[in-house]
Amino acid sequence: MNTIVENKGFTGFKSSYGLDKQGFSGARKEYWNLSVPELYEEIVARQEGQLAEGGAIVVNTGKHTARAADDKFIVKEETTEKNIWWGASNRPFNEEKFNALLVRVQQFCKGKDIFIRDCYVGADKRYRMPVRIITETAWHSLFARHMFINPESVKELEEHKPEFTVIAVPSFEADSAEDGTRTGTFILLNFRKKIALIGGTKYAGEIKKSVFTIMNYLLPLKGILTMHCSANADVAGGVAVFFGLSGTGKTTLSADPQRRLIGDDEHGWSDNGVFNFEGGCYAKVINLSQEAEPQIYACTGRFGTVLENVAMYPAVRKLNLNDEKFTVNTRAGYPLEFIENSVPEKMAGHPKNIVMLTCDAFGVMPPIARLSPEQALYHFISGYTAKVANTEMGIKEPQSTFSACFGAPFMVHHPYYYAELLKKKILAHGTVCWLVNTGWSGGPYGTGKRISIQHTRALLNAALDGSLASVSFRKDPVFGFEIPEKCSDVPSRILDPGSTWKSRQEYESAYRKLAGLFTENFKKFADGCAREVVNAGPKI
Repeated sequence: MNTIVENKGFTGFKSSYGLDKQGFSGARKEYWNLSVPELYEEIVARQEGQLAEGGAIVVNTGKHTARAADDKFIVKEETTEKNIWWGASNRPFNEEKFNALLVRVQQFCKGKDIFIRDCYVGADKRYRMPVRIITETAWHSLFARHMFINPESVKELEEHKPEFTVIAVPSFEADSAEDGTRTGTFILLNFRKKIALIGGTKYAGEIKKSVFTIMNYLLPLKGILTMHCSANADVAGGVAVFFGLSGTGKTTLSADPQRRLIGDDEHGWSDNGVFNFEGGCYAKVINLSQEAEPQIYACTGRFGTVLENVAMYPAVRKLNLNDEKFTVNTRAGYPLEFIENSVPEKMAGHPKNIVMLTCDAFGVMPPIARLSPEQALYHFISGYTAKVANTEMGIKEPQSTFSACFGAPFMVHHPYYYAELLKKKILAHGTVCWLVNTGWSGGPYGTGKRISIQHTRALLNAALDGSLASVSFRKDPVFGFEIPEKCSDVPSRILDPGSTWKSRQEYESAYRKLAGLFTENFKKFADGCAREVVNAGPKI
């Protein structure tokens, strides 16, 4: 039986596929697949973070408190040139520049301690991929331990051979003039070398989203729909998936005490059903309420949870979840098992319902609407929402935006490539599609109010348990979707957004303006889309 090795310059359960096979040599010490208590000891000893009351570890990510979206690039070479949807979200990077920068990073790591986490992405063993996360900090290794799926035996660790490797070295900054990066920060994906290279940022979300982007490239080529969504199921196995960008409520709404959580952010939909890519959750915790979000709130006080940029009262190490002094994008990373009613297998059947979450900063979208299959594809490709403050660098207040597939920064194929896969799934399994607004009502951002989470939950519960199907619906004259006229525990006037505004005329003006934005945005997709999908858009 293998034992933990604590000599020859490394400690932990080491894979036979060593770092030397990946161009690394001369590390001061290699820390392989450490346990949570061991990583805690290293984090505290290295002053990377502090222990909070309740047992969570609190870290600060410095200047980067969100994704540096403009610093992400994909290496352009023969295998990617024709497959990637090149543009603002997928910027090309020179292969020779990448190779030179990788060598510099490897040289930089000589004489330093390195943490290695061998794990998987994808709960379904038929489609999972072995990955390796190499970091210079212990807390990033702990984060990776939670975010991805861990091997179940020592033998698996010994035999682990990564198909893709993420190298995260926050203290290394690029020379933009020499390296071809935009700034000293870089997130570079190389599908030929099967390496993701991250530097100049401590924000752990870059590790998570790099792996998601990798899966978004590889799995659709095998006919599997990759989705930026959370997923849960009722006790009878009825599955719901929730599409949406960060901050629109995917994590909050899927962590429902009455349903079983499959995962909070990234999933695949195969011929066998839905499966989580990850092993954990990465929840926003600013202004977290124990009453409204009891499951996530409980995780902030557990041993093992990693809290990013959460403020504490120093003398007593008590968390202050309402303090925005570092960022409003405060985060908690924890294992899925911390949610008591989670699905251990992280897999389930085909979705009965799809919920597309939009955070409408105009305040004109209804709190819920039922979509036809064609309308579902139109809204999926459009991906209308608002970029919520500080989810990306430079975003200080919600901004209306269209993010294809509700995750354009991570989608590497053309949006219709994913939409075609979604269409096949919806039609094959009779999935019902809903559009849910978790944004503003009664006016735009700055005038109206955010829709109550209690009302959103009541509407969702009625949609998912089927009771909403029995009420009467009215057809929206512009967007064409169907809006319920009543729902238990929700005031009827809220279901009609125009009635919540002080001026119906101002509402109509904002409403038609938003419809025009939809139409204008969709022009860039129209040539690649079926006519019935194009026609499912708003009629002004």
